[in-house]
Amino acid sequence: MEGLSGREREGFTDIMSLMSNSDLLSLSDTVTNKLIVVENVTEAKETILSFTKNAEELLRRKKIHRDLIFKYLANEGVIMPPSSEKRQLIWRTLEYWSSGKVSVDNSPLCDTEETTEKASDPTNKSGVGFDPLLLGQQFCQWFFQLLNSQNPTLDQQPQDWGPQHFWPDVKLRLLARAGSEQMEDFLGAELVSLRLLALSREERLLFSPNLEPHGLKALASPHGLVIVAVAGTIHRDTACLGIFEQIFGLIRSPLENNTWKIKFLNLKIRGQDALGGTEVAAPALNYNSSELQLLCS
Repeated sequence: MEGLSGREREGFTDIMSLMSNSDLLSLSDTVTNKLIVVENVTEAKETILSFTKNAEELLRRKKIHRDLIFKYLANEGVIMPPSSEKRQLIWRTLEYWSSGKVSVDNSPLCDTEETTEKASDPTNKSGVGFDPLLLGQQFCQWFFQLLNSQNPTLDQQPQDWGPQHFWPDVKLRLLARAGSEQMEDFLGAELVSLRLLALSREERLLFSPNLEPHGLKALASPHGLVIVAVAGTIHRDTACLGIFEQIFGLIRSPLENNTWKIKFLNLKIRGQDALGGTEVAAPALNYNSSELQLLCS
C-alpha cells in the first residue's frame, strides 16, 4: 500500500473538517469496504487516512464533493474559477500538495515580507537579493484571498479586511467597461477599503488572478516603491463576467514592523461584451515594463 504523504494527510484533514459527520462515517465504510467498524468521527477520519492508497483515489470519492475541494483550495489561498469542474480541482489540489508550498498566511502584510524572504532563501534575514516578482506573487495570493473571503457566496469566514492595509492617502482608480465606460476615483484608506469591499460583498464578484509569468509583473524603484501588476478573470457564482487588470503600488511602513501597505491601486475591468470573443481563461497582462516604470517615477 502506497499510503499518503504527510502533506496529503494534512490536506485531507482540512477537507474532512468541512464534511458532515454522516458523510465521514459513510466514507469510512466505503474506503474499508465496511470491514472496519468505527465508533466516532475521530476514528472515521483516522481510518480513512490509514486505508487510502493514494490521494487522487480519495479525492475522486463521491462523498468528497466538488464544493468541498473548491472551498479547501480557497481557504489555502489557491484561487480557482467557481465554474471549475471537479477533475480540474482535483488536479490543482494534487499539484498544490506536490509543490511543497505552504499556504499563504492570512495575517497582515508584514508576514508577506517574512514569507518572501523565507521563500527566496531560508537563511536570508537581511533582505539581500530582494525579488519584487516573488513579493508580487505572495502579495497577490494574500490580497485576493482576503478580498474573496468577503464574498458571501463562498460561505467562508471573512478575513480581516479594512483600512489598516492601506496608506491614509491611498488612491483608487476604477475603470469598468461593460457596455458603457465608467471611471471612479477614490481617495483615502476608508473610502478605498469600502469601495473594494463592496465589489466582493455587495456585488459578489470573485477575482481569480493569473499568477503565471504572462499574467504578473513586478518591479521596484530605488525609492522603495514596488509596483505589482496582475491580470485575471472575474466571476459571479458560476459565470465568468470578464477580465481585470490591477496595478498596486506598495510601500513599506517602518513604523509598523516594516509591513507592506498599499499606496495606490488602478483597477481596470472589462466585461465579456467588451472583449469581442477574446480568450479569457488565463488572460495576459497588457501593461509592459516601461509603462510600469513610469509609475515608479
